[in-house]
Amino acid sequence: MNPSQKLLVLYTGGTIGMQASETGLVPASGFEALLRAEQATQPQRQLPAWQFAELQPLLDSANMSQASWLAMRDAIVTAVDADGCDAVLLLHGTDTLAYSAAALSFLLLGLPVPVILSGSMLPASASASDAWDNLFGAMQLLAVGVTPGVYLYFHGKLLPGTRASKLNSEALDAFSDTLRPRHGQRAAELPASLHYRQRRRPVALAVQPLFPGLSARQLGAVLDSGVEALLLECYGSGTGPSENLEIIDLLRQAHRRGVVLAAISQCPQGHVEFGVYAAGSALAASGVLSGGGMGREAALGKLFSLLGCGLGQAEVERLFALDLCGEMAD
Repeated sequence: MNPSQKLLVLYTGGTIGMQASETGLVPASGFEALLRAEQATQPQRQLPAWQFAELQPLLDSANMSQASWLAMRDAIVTAVDADGCDAVLLLHGTDTLAYSAAALSFLLLGLPVPVILSGSMLPASASASDAWDNLFGAMQLLAVGVTPGVYLYFHGKLLPGTRASKLNSEALDAFSDTLRPRHGQRAAELPASLHYRQRRRPVALAVQPLFPGLSARQLGAVLDSGVEALLLECYGSGTGPSENLEIIDLLRQAHRRGVVLAAISQCPQGHVEFGVYAAGSALAASGVLSGGGMGREAALGKLFSLLGCGLGQAEVERLFALDLCGEMAD
């Protein structure tokens, strides 16, 4: 944990740098000038030396995609391995900030420097904006030193990238750790296939919340759409419609043809423990994996990384069940 002396500020868009248009706020270039001007007005802040880069095209984070995650990963790896940066601050829109923090946590396993994602609920140009407190707060932490890993910094809180969720659409204190129980087993070592230098490919993923009335026809349409993995958002401790034998059979057939099936709890502070109820045991018997205490963001990011590096179904399932970077174990 060393103080940063060469920080990359990577600007990807988002509310923090948005400007008004006829249709509403839109991403805009020119944020480096705003940042340098604001820093000049706050000389008391101890910030590391930094350089700036824009990742084009700038995005409203509602338009975030797997391709964007891979582009962020590439830019970060180049900055560290080729340019010698010792920390990265990634500026990002808040709508999908937690998703990107989780995805990058798994895409950057083994990276020897800290990466912090941040943004703001109000544009930097707005009065009473939270932009500068978030941005300079993250930079000040890096100036002191942060342990290598991926984090989300917002409203004075530094959160692990695999444990953050956006819980409020308006409040400045929008992000938090939902404090799900995490009792998983840690991986003994990081497989070479998951190292940050390992390139990834896009992956066909889907999320299916369970709800009373979900039909086999609806679920079958998702499973037959070409997905490589399906994340089920289950009730409580990981239960589902076990008496609907058509649904159970669909899951079993999908698993047999290579689709990775995983489950998380719909409860904000829940975790999956299949053996508690028979309705959960039936899902496990059909090939569904427990996501333990992972939230949606972490589970999706983990599936994306594991499948994206070309691992087969059995190895994906083995590694999905192990804690890789704090997503499943405290």
